[in-house]
Amino acid sequence: MIKHFFITLLFLFNFNIIIGQTETEIKVPKFDDNYCKTVQMLENGKTDIDYKSFRESFIESKQFKIASNKSSEFRELKKEMYRQMSELKYDSIIITTKKMLSIDYTSMIAHKILRQTYKVVGDTINAAKYKTIQFGLLKSIVSNGDGKSCESGWSVIQISEEYFILNMLGVELDNQSIAGGICDRMEVVDENREKKVYYFEISNVFKGKEKLKEK
Repeated sequence: MIKHFFITLLFLFNFNIIIGQTETEIKVPKFDDNYCKTVQMLENGKTDIDYKSFRESFIESKQFKIASNKSSEFRELKKEMYRQMSELKYDSIIITTKKMLSIDYTSMIAHKILRQTYKVVGDTINAAKYKTIQFGLLKSIVSNGDGKSCESGWSVIQISEEYFILNMLGVELDNQSIAGGICDRMEVVDENREKKVYYFEISNVFKGKEKLKEK
């Protein structure tokens, strides 16, 4: 009887571990395209990639349309992430950010919060991995141009990238307008209330919208 009890207990313990691991895994899309192949490479720890090409490959992937259809779910996950952060629920944050990355692996905010959480819980390997990915994505934008004019604007594939970068710069958006038909002109104020202007090149944003119209 006691033997059977411990066997059952051991089974349940192992089952819970398996379930936990499944819940915290990033689901790599199964499409045979560059985006999905690169997500798998990054998850396997090969982080030395061309992040600009990776971001642009997202637009060409079937996953891009799936992510668009799941935009409401993504927003709810993001809200849940911030709530969990306020409650210091680290395990839950990891699960939530990985669900976000299963939808859109180019999400810099998800990578940022995930790597910061791994650092807090002492997982230095994963903290370093997702930090490399986050800054690889970020540098693939801000290392191409200076953002001071439409001609040298930072090229983005999604508007969310603009807001992430403005947040990283520590500025507050005051006014947004279209410049030259292909740039977002962002008037901001910094922490000293000094006014600045940044430009984002958005031709890939328009390209993405056109892709979503395709059947």
